[in-house]
Amino acid sequence: MENTVLRGRGPVAAVAAAVLLVVGTAVSCSGAGEDAAALPVFGDGPDAGVSGVRAPSDATGGTLRVVAGEVDSLDPQRSYQPGVWNLMRLYTRTLVSYDPRPGRTGELVPDLATDLGSTPDGGTTWTFTLREGVRFETGQPITSRDLKYGIERSFASDVVVGGPTRVVDLLDDPADPYAGPWQDETPGRLGLASVETPDDRTITFRLRVPQPDFPYVMALPSSSPVPIDLDTGADYGRDPVSSGPYAVTAQDDVTGIVLERNPQWDPATDDVRTALPDRVVVRTGLTGLLRDQALLAGSADVDLSGTGIQAPTTARLAEDTGGDVPLADRVDGVPGNVVRLLALPTDVAPFDDPDCRAAVAAVVDRAAVQEALGGPAEATPTARLWPQGVEGGPQPADPGPDLAAARESLAACGRPEGFSTVLATPDGPNGVAVADRVAGQLQAVGIGVEVRALDAASYYATEVGNPDRVRANGIGMVLATWTADVPTPGSFLVPLVDGRSISTVGNTNFARLADPAVDALIDAARTAPDAEAARAAWREVATAATAGAAYVPLAESRVQLLAGQRLRNGLVMGPYTGYDLATAGVR
Repeated sequence: MENTVLRGRGPVAAVAAAVLLVVGTAVSCSGAGEDAAALPVFGDGPDAGVSGVRAPSDATGGTLRVVAGEVDSLDPQRSYQPGVWNLMRLYTRTLVSYDPRPGRTGELVPDLATDLGSTPDGGTTWTFTLREGVRFETGQPITSRDLKYGIERSFASDVVVGGPTRVVDLLDDPADPYAGPWQDETPGRLGLASVETPDDRTITFRLRVPQPDFPYVMALPSSSPVPIDLDTGADYGRDPVSSGPYAVTAQDDVTGIVLERNPQWDPATDDVRTALPDRVVVRTGLTGLLRDQALLAGSADVDLSGTGIQAPTTARLAEDTGGDVPLADRVDGVPGNVVRLLALPTDVAPFDDPDCRAAVAAVVDRAAVQEALGGPAEATPTARLWPQGVEGGPQPADPGPDLAAARESLAACGRPEGFSTVLATPDGPNGVAVADRVAGQLQAVGIGVEVRALDAASYYATEVGNPDRVRANGIGMVLATWTADVPTPGSFLVPLVDGRSISTVGNTNFARLADPAVDALIDAARTAPDAEAARAAWREVATAATAGAAYVPLAESRVQLLAGQRLRNGLVMGPYTGYDLATAGVR
């Protein structure tokens, strides 16, 4: 977070300084503040916000009090935190967005666009038409050129650092790379050639390969509009221009973030956001335990992080059964959509032999991995390369450990007495606990494992994301967690298993799986004639990718969300693993 920044645009800036004076009390552990009047504690029962809505209400007013950990950036093209993407629904709009209706939050609905887009050629060309009457907080109309410019910012990797790059992968021309809006020096070129804006309300995208799921990429905040004349480059996150119902009026290292109503927002143009509170205050930089304490004390309404409650709070659920509303009645248990897996690099001996990989897969005890992660409240064992939050995945049974099968596989790969290898893991309690548990299991069949805990901050970028480094260090197993930017099977699978995605920098195909048969299945899934056929095709991809044990799925995270005492309209937004801020209220 930067130092305090007060906005100078629009009438909301006039009250920002006064708001800062009450932020501290609004989120303090005392529960004091402008909304501290005695209110009933809403419960509605366990998981009420998963398939329904907690404490429904259409009343406006009050301050929604949010707690969060560190926020990477308020620049929509720079943030890579799903919890922050949830916050951005309040001040950024995209062509399409996630459905705010219970049980359908993984689906898309039109936002700035009039529909979900049209494609005449199976997903290579996409055209959207903008709604009429939508404006930035400055009052200027939002045009197709503003959307194109927002997307172009993601190409400036030297300035806009850290956000998703899906649009770069889909829209850039490798033979003539686009350098972003500040450094593009190609004579005569007017911005990114693969995006066309023939008029103020029409935008057309021409993709490198068919992408039936492209509208989901357009739902990311990185695909939101930015007015060219108000872009401040790397500093844009200090003062993002609102296209939604709220505007960021203050940021402060101590008191956090304040959002006030944007008077230029017209609810008649927005079917996604109800914008009930008058103000949203986000207290940032809090640990998980402090966030839990604020929710328990009644001084916070929502935890933005998406990581759920901590172990000590989980322990309280069974104990706190008294009072009008037991604590468990305020909890929603949801899949975290983060799959923990072992990747066995196919270019590192002895895992260049599929039988040696099969030996490891046969030993794994997923129930023990679940225990190492904290038990059923924290993780669900899984044998599939597919998150629970995406429907239609394969349903393989967990075979459990089979030491006899493992020894047969070791004999088949010429290592009947076993072998030694290195297991890399991010240096953190969960990763090391799982790695130690797996290492102990493998020792039972003669596979000696050195658990090597590597710096968590650089783990994916340079440690296991560099194939040359992995080979040089003799890393035969990589413990990784994997989720997708958007809730589709292709987004989850392609970076992991497409052999054409292997790169020397930031590689995410950790197993270096380069199987032409898998690649062909991916191409077939991308060109499937309808949604059901596509899902069936992606199931084939997932099954084929695990058949050779290059990837061994272990467990999927599970998150328990605790609703604040005053939270109204507590709807779990699946893609963000948190309560939807765009529809939440406090009255």
